[in-house]
Amino acid sequence: MIHPTALIDPRAQIDPTAAIGPYVVIDGAAEVGAGCKVEAHAQLVGHVVVGEGTWIGRGAVIGGEPQDLGFDPATESSVVLGKKNVIREHVTIHRGSKSGGVTRIGDENYLMATCHLAHDVALGDRNILANGVLLAGHIHVGSHTFLGGGAVFHQFLRIGDYCVVQGNGAFSKDIPHYCCGARLLNRITGLNVIGLRRQGFSAEDRGAIKELFQLLFCGGMNLSQAVERASAREWPEKARRLLEFVQAPSKKGICPVRRGRGDD
Repeated sequence: MIHPTALIDPRAQIDPTAAIGPYVVIDGAAEVGAGCKVEAHAQLVGHVVVGEGTWIGRGAVIGGEPQDLGFDPATESSVVLGKKNVIREHVTIHRGSKSGGVTRIGDENYLMATCHLAHDVALGDRNILANGVLLAGHIHVGSHTFLGGGAVFHQFLRIGDYCVVQGNGAFSKDIPHYCCGARLLNRITGLNVIGLRRQGFSAEDRGAIKELFQLLFCGGMNLSQAVERASAREWPEKARRLLEFVQAPSKKGICPVRRGRGDD
C-alpha cells in the first residue's frame, strides 16, 4: 500500500491498511492510522498524527513550521487530526508554536482545496471549510460550522457551533454559536436558522435561541447590559450555550449585528 516512490522516515508508524501514494514525503515521526489515504505529492512533516479513515489530498502539507518570525525550529510541537477527515488538494496545516503545542482537528471535517490552518488552531467536529478559507494562529472553531470560500479570520478569535459564514468575509471578532457571519467586516446578520433546523434543533430550542439573540443583539442596549439582563433569566441548555459564549468573549470581542445599509 506504499508506492515505491514515496519517501518515508524510518520513525514513522504507518498502519498496514493505509495507502501512501506516489512521491509522498513523510519526514518525521508521523502516525498514520487504519484506512487512511495520503495522495500523491502530499507531505507530513514532523510529529503528525492522522486518525483512521482520513484522506489527505494531493500536494497538501501537514505539520510545517509556523509562520512566526520568532519560532525556533527546534521546538517540539505537533498536528493531530481526528478520524474520517477529508483534507483536499494543497491544504496547509502548521504545527503548534510552543513546546508541546498542538494544532488540533477533530473528526469528520471537510477542508476544501487551498485552505490554511495556522499554528495552534483548534477545529471541532464535522465542519466544512470551503476553498481558500484562511485561519490565523490560535483560532478556535466549534462544530457543525460552515465557512464560505475565501473567508479570512484574524488570530485568537473564536467561531462557535452551528454557524455559517459568507464567502470572502473578513473577521477579527468572535462569531457566537448559531450565527450567520456577513461579508462586511465583523458583522453577523442573524441566526443560522436553516442550519439549526437541519441539525435537528427542536422548535422550542430554536424559539429560545431566537428570543435570546433578539435580547442580546437587537434590544437597544449595549452588549454588557444585554448580557446582564439575559443572565437574570433561565434558558434551555442549547440557548444557554449562546449566552455563555457571549459572556466569555476572547480579547477580540463579539461581532455586532448588521442593522441596516448604514453599516456598509
